[in-house]
Amino acid sequence: MKVFSMTAENNNKSIIITGAGSGIGRETARTFLQAGYQVGLIGRRKEPLEETGEGFDKALILQADVADHGAVHDVFQKAVEKFGRLDVLFNNAGVGTPPKTIDEISIDEWLTTVNINLNGAFFCAREAFAIMKAQSPQGGRIINNGSISAHRPRPGSVPYTSTKHAISGLTKSLSLDGRAFNIACGQIDIGNALTDMAKAMTIGVPQADGSIRAESTMDVTDVAKAVLSMAELPLSTNILSMTIMANDMPFIGRG
Repeated sequence: MKVFSMTAENNNKSIIITGAGSGIGRETARTFLQAGYQVGLIGRRKEPLEETGEGFDKALILQADVADHGAVHDVFQKAVEKFGRLDVLFNNAGVGTPPKTIDEISIDEWLTTVNINLNGAFFCAREAFAIMKAQSPQGGRIINNGSISAHRPRPGSVPYTSTKHAISGLTKSLSLDGRAFNIACGQIDIGNALTDMAKAMTIGVPQADGSIRAESTMDVTDVAKAVLSMAELPLSTNILSMTIMANDMPFIGRG
């Protein structure tokens, strides 16, 4: 694996963000770019990534499907060759399925969700961990996007909820294993950030009592600021788990 030491010519902090073509990933990428970071933008489609990075000379387009471990390896190597090191990974890419009970969920829907939400997070964390372990100065930070669903399920959400519970296990294991190499790992659990994906929340979504009700949402920029605040901590300090949510959303007592 090719890694580089920090030099006077390449002393900007760097981050790779998955799912950077829209929603939370896009807003977070722009927040880090505005903060002066070198930002690697991972996503399946090139055009949305270019829209995210438009106007920023420190944005690097890294077109890849996170479920493809070979493609993930290639773009991480491309990023570290460009940036000189990797300081942060934001494991953000994720998908869900329409609400339905397990007997109505197709095998393809299950596999797609697991491949992106869990396998993709594993592949990216694996690459980041290896780079951070080998680089000089050693270390870095991995931030996993969990979900409120890592704690409380929504009705009809078996694939999504299962993967998000698994992300919590991945986070805790990486946090433990990373100690010897100055690698910190934490998780941000996000509830009802208003993105295109979450617009349904403002209209009405299924509740545990069988009703359909609209839910409160929050500004996605607040999520991006929270991720930046986690990333800016010294590696001697770690936020293992942060919950950020629309204040009035049904989380406490959900289910």
